[in-house]
Amino acid sequence: MVEICEATEVTEELVAAMERLVPQLSRSNPVPSAAALREIVESDAVTLLMARDRGEVIGTLTLVLFRIPTGIRAWIEDVVVDEGARGSGVGRSLNEAAVKRALAAGAVTVDLTSRPSREDANRLYRKLGFEPRQTNVYRFTP
Repeated sequence: MVEICEATEVTEELVAAMERLVPQLSRSNPVPSAAALREIVESDAVTLLMARDRGEVIGTLTLVLFRIPTGIRAWIEDVVVDEGARGSGVGRSLNEAAVKRALAAGAVTVDLTSRPSREDANRLYRKLGFEPRQTNVYRFTP
């Protein structure tokens, strides 16, 4: 049975899990250091959720909540499930927990992005009730 919990401190286990999981999510971004993870865990705007199976961290999700003039916004970022655990409901459990927390915090919508090539993830998001938005996503890279 998979347990979803919040990372409330940076442990060797969390650092090791991120060293294993982040490369499965992105080959172009570095694995966060313990100091970077501490900033994430200690941030009032960020909740780092972990999926555990038999005590081992097999997935993570980052939920970002922030207030803007039009209300509380919620973003799901950096969802990653260990390759060996994919297709077993871990991603669903992480996302459901994040949505529940976002709505409890007062968010009226929850946003996320997913590359089209991540077909399984996109299928999951649609099953969970997420709908594609007709909007442009812009990125500034200095």
